[in-house]
Amino acid sequence: MNFRRTGLLIGALLCSVGAFADLPKEHLIPGGLALFELGQSKQPPVVRYNNQQVLVYAHGGANGQAPEWTAAIGIPLDAKPGQSSATYGNQKLTFTIGSHKYAEQRLQVQNKHVNPDPKAMERINTEAARMGKIFKSFNKPEAQTWPQMIWPAEGPLSSPFGLRRFFNGEERNPHTGLDIAAKRGSRIVAPADGVIRDTGDFYFNGNTVMIDHGQGMITMFCHLDRIDVKPGQVVHQGDMVGIVGATGRATGPHLHWTLSMNNARVDPRLVLPPHPSEKK
Repeated sequence: MNFRRTGLLIGALLCSVGAFADLPKEHLIPGGLALFELGQSKQPPVVRYNNQQVLVYAHGGANGQAPEWTAAIGIPLDAKPGQSSATYGNQKLTFTIGSHKYAEQRLQVQNKHVNPDPKAMERINTEAARMGKIFKSFNKPEAQTWPQMIWPAEGPLSSPFGLRRFFNGEERNPHTGLDIAAKRGSRIVAPADGVIRDTGDFYFNGNTVMIDHGQGMITMFCHLDRIDVKPGQVVHQGDMVGIVGATGRATGPHLHWTLSMNNARVDPRLVLPPHPSEKK
């Protein structure tokens, strides 16, 4: 059986013309998305990639007919270029990951945020395991359609996704999120319906909120001045979750937000409508 990929995106990101991104945008590079049309089924298909179940969403299915399904596969930022595949039953969903060179970013921060002492490293490792457990989780949402997203804060875009980052001249992990240079104290809202899975003060991330949107889609918001939600709380799109700050490893007030799908950090702009600065 052959499975058809949705339209391939190469070069500049394509944007929807409506207020929301009508569908996620395919971009076959590290930190991108692979999309596969799976055909009709009354039950949600089960697709796996890198030992993780991936998000599938329904469309159509009017008049009692079974809906069509699409798989949205997150490609890890550290993925190697070349052929890759997911599994759907005994079938392979094969795609080719293209090479991509992300830009560099050089920042000056306190030395403790570049070369932590042993006590701080113990805390960092504990927090990494705590976040990793949530990123690897897979919970079924009430809705089976694609979770249309809105921008979580107002402000110009500052640091894009995927940057190779150098702190005080030393290379560290790449930028696994997107930064919005929002003003200190400005509102941060849930980009889509979900459940608050964790909140807390993290060493690098500062005050942090993690939202589970279902099927392994997790958003994380960092450096907040204040957190306004609690773990287990149900939030709806547009609900306030906190305010912008500069806690943790931050050079100034901004919102860093991460999108994770099937435990792969992907570019949030692939699931968003155009940023207000891009609208004509």
